[in-house]
Amino acid sequence: MTLPEETDGQDGITDVSGLRVGHARVAGPGALSGTTVVLAPEGGAVAAVDVRGGGPGTRETDALDPRNVVQRIDAVVLTGGSAYGLDAAAGVMAWLAERNRGVRVGPDPSHVVPVVPAACVFDLGRGGDFTARPDAATGRAAAEAADASGDHARVETGAVGAGTGAVAGGLRGGVGTASTVLESGITVGALVVVNAVGSVVDPANGVPYGCYFTAGRLVFPEPPVHEAARRRLAEARKASAPPPLNTTLAVVATDAALTRAQAQKVAGTAHDGIARAVRPVHLMNDGDTVFALATGARELPEGPGPLALNEILAAGADLVTRAVVRAVLAAPGGLRGPGGDFPSYRELYGPVADAYSR
Repeated sequence: MTLPEETDGQDGITDVSGLRVGHARVAGPGALSGTTVVLAPEGGAVAAVDVRGGGPGTRETDALDPRNVVQRIDAVVLTGGSAYGLDAAAGVMAWLAERNRGVRVGPDPSHVVPVVPAACVFDLGRGGDFTARPDAATGRAAAEAADASGDHARVETGAVGAGTGAVAGGLRGGVGTASTVLESGITVGALVVVNAVGSVVDPANGVPYGCYFTAGRLVFPEPPVHEAARRRLAEARKASAPPPLNTTLAVVATDAALTRAQAQKVAGTAHDGIARAVRPVHLMNDGDTVFALATGARELPEGPGPLALNEILAAGADLVTRAVVRAVLAAPGGLRGPGGDFPSYRELYGPVADAYSR
């Protein structure tokens, strides 16, 4: 199985017109965490969320329930720092309020309450300092970076933003993104933060699980390379013994005009994309959460009726899989320090990573 063709743009979530992405990193020695903001266009976007992990850390997700009052949101925050890092959303909220963006609650244009859903990954202590985590200033910096990035800007991937200290099955994780344009002309994009308890690599041969679904041709590591990688990873896991607390986060976005219920379906189906690329998934010590955003610039095709949503559902899951693979391949050299020993896939399987990155 292969994914839909890439777009002619950046092959990232910002190919959905109006969306911008910004990253910020926690400063200081011993810090290895950060925040990523997905900023909606002026006027906001229809949004939904689906939480599958058993240990989520979230904020304002109840506001996205289609039964509740909030119709559109202006930003989604993905952050490190576990539940502490959810403070980053306050900085984004303040930044939006200064621009009169949010739910209008009074007669003056400044009378707004920005609704900023957020979810966090566990990366506490990965850099050695347990107290080095995102706060409101980190969130504001990420929002400012998103705003300054411009339309259709390339999204930086790898160990950035919320993926700065991410780890996936003992390997270094990070941020990945992908997009496609469907036959209808609708654009769908995805952005992920891969920080999973489960593995992203098939232990039998070293192939990233997601490549079974995204690669036109599988590239297998040479057996001696794979055996050396297995030994190195086993040693790193034994040396690190980190708390088994993780989470994979995703945002799936489209320029289609969706109802809140349809966006909810997109968020739910997108979890299939995580399940293809991470095994096992949705455990009690994961907090796997997927947000969906719909900007409403394009109407769904009329002919298929309700089934018109199907192509977006399928694409969203496929793109999440591809974004997970890209996050793992984009991770730079491994981490080795007081917070643990986390080699990167590229460090273990360099030529194979290069082949899949083409």
